[in-house]
Amino acid sequence: MASINPPVEAAYYTREEGLYRCELCPHRCRIRPGSYGRCGSRYGEEDMLAAYTYGKLSSICVDPIEKKPLYHFHPGEKTFSVGSVGCNMTCRHCQNFAIAQYSTGKKRTTYVSPEKLIGMCRNERLDIISFTYNEPTIWYEYIMDVMDLDPDLTCVLVTNGLANERPMKDLCKVTSAMNIDVKGFTDDFYMKICGAHLEDVLRSVKLVFDQKVHVELTYLMIPGLNDSMSEIREFAVWVRNTLSEDVPVHFTRFHPDNEMNDVQWTSPESLIAARDTAISAGLNYVYIGNILAEGTSDTYCPECGTAVVKRLGYLVDIEALDGRRCACCKHRLNIVR
Repeated sequence: MASINPPVEAAYYTREEGLYRCELCPHRCRIRPGSYGRCGSRYGEEDMLAAYTYGKLSSICVDPIEKKPLYHFHPGEKTFSVGSVGCNMTCRHCQNFAIAQYSTGKKRTTYVSPEKLIGMCRNERLDIISFTYNEPTIWYEYIMDVMDLDPDLTCVLVTNGLANERPMKDLCKVTSAMNIDVKGFTDDFYMKICGAHLEDVLRSVKLVFDQKVHVELTYLMIPGLNDSMSEIREFAVWVRNTLSEDVPVHFTRFHPDNEMNDVQWTSPESLIAARDTAISAGLNYVYIGNILAEGTSDTYCPECGTAVVKRLGYLVDIEALDGRRCACCKHRLNIVR
């Protein structure tokens, strides 16, 4: 991968004797000159800690916003999606491991300056830019520079939520919506499968919600590991009590990949049971992803039950919305348009 000359200095680090201490995420990596942090996006130069992946793009696409997945944020619109390489989790089931765990995939990247990226997005006549595919919070400096140059862009992050409080608050200032993965609801799962701690992620979810950023949560159900209905119910109750019953939740289907090719696909019955469990726990907007099941991707008014938005895959039909309200009963919905 081509280097940037001169390198861009990383934000959020301190100098310790003979090394740098990264303060971007809870790992707080100790990085010596000539070595990388766990995420692969921090490199120790002789005189500073560098944001090694600054401007390095591995993936560019125009997507439906529903693919993020964001069902309650500008439904039916398109977003300019970009990603880099690296991640601060090491999920054994990662479906984007070729870029997220890039030392394995060795994915090629292309340097794109913030100015050029904005131009590419605007040339597509798009107002929404999504930082996705790999973990965007480790692209902190690049995201902040892009949004500083064009604050009229609407910024979306698709993230694992593993970031420290100060950088996450900074990102909230420039971000309008986040889809955050809650990958399971036990610390044992997070440690064994993802190389992180559940509490660090939940802390970020609460912080983002409190900062008034639109939040949707994704829970990938892996058979035998995080799919018990007791765990699903505990997760749903946490969302209801700590955030709001109106936070959209997406239960998505696992398919074998990366280091977990021996694990079976999530059954449709398990996904439907998870949705039913979350609804019975008091959540108003619960969806099923990576599978077609009639009615499970539609948005219903929690007051009168009207299907206000219907979806078939990424085909979106806005049926009964009056701005952000149900066209039938005028109940205000948690939908951004």
